[in-house]
Amino acid sequence: MHDGVFNSLLERLRGQLDVFSSAQLATLRALLESASSLATCLELIEKFGRPCDRCPHCAAIRIHRHGSTGGLQRYRCLTCRRTFSALTGTPFAFLRLRGKWLLFLQAILDSRTVRGAANTTGIHRNTSFRWRHRFMGGARHDRPPRLQVIVEADETYLLESQKGSRHLDRPARRRGGKAKRRGISKELDCILVARDRDGKTRDFVCGRGPVTARQLAHHLTPILAADVLLVSDSAAAYTTFARRAGILHEAVNLRAGVRTRGAIHLQHVNGYHSRFHGWLSRFNGVASKYLPNYLGWRHGLDGRRWPAPADCLIAALRGNCALF
Repeated sequence: MHDGVFNSLLERLRGQLDVFSSAQLATLRALLESASSLATCLELIEKFGRPCDRCPHCAAIRIHRHGSTGGLQRYRCLTCRRTFSALTGTPFAFLRLRGKWLLFLQAILDSRTVRGAANTTGIHRNTSFRWRHRFMGGARHDRPPRLQVIVEADETYLLESQKGSRHLDRPARRRGGKAKRRGISKELDCILVARDRDGKTRDFVCGRGPVTARQLAHHLTPILAADVLLVSDSAAAYTTFARRAGILHEAVNLRAGVRTRGAIHLQHVNGYHSRFHGWLSRFNGVASKYLPNYLGWRHGLDGRRWPAPADCLIAALRGNCALF
């Protein structure tokens, strides 16, 4: 709630609030802000959640309003007789404390840790962790469909992690540990990043070890325009992929110390790698299975694609509802 609104309300009630202490006034303000946040959150859900023009259970279009649930409009299908709302079938359907969602998403935009977000929002750390991946699981799909003109592509690597797993398929590492082998091996997760000169970025977790031409074809073919110029390092996988796909390709021979040839360089994608690693370090290691969520999170922060918590919630709702 804006300060002007709150102060105006206090002015109207000044005579009745003289008996309250500063701590009680702070509590009242928190309650009013929570109510305002809840109203805004429900409005966004109704507008950007799952369309309610047909039943999500049987796809019938004969539906009618049927009361409300948790502040959201509820509907009943006249065919299968089941009820639903704008969140039915999405990962947000059974999440509670909706008045705190936008406050939590502000902590996401501030890149807070699980415990930091929990303390800021007033929720349990386990709830903070669960919410992080519910929201980022949808928001990670908020990506540009195509990259055009000059596209830089390069991989970066992270040590494979089973953080949080109860059943490891290898001996446990202590405090992160290191790879047993030097260089790129099957102990490393391969993250492929493609970025054009307009700043549009796509990233993919390709698996373990060096990237292959088959992986490049799987991930890059759907997102590259037909007349694109692909710029990469001198790895054979890129040359093979470009030849098979009929894409114009230029390579930068980094091993020979050649980093730029006019407009042919990898500075934009390597800068993105650097920002991603620097940002990720605050979390003291992340599990490999959650890497796509963290990549989506970083993508949303890069260039301030989510200026406010409402934008982050809209991206999460659109991404999750598009999956069903």
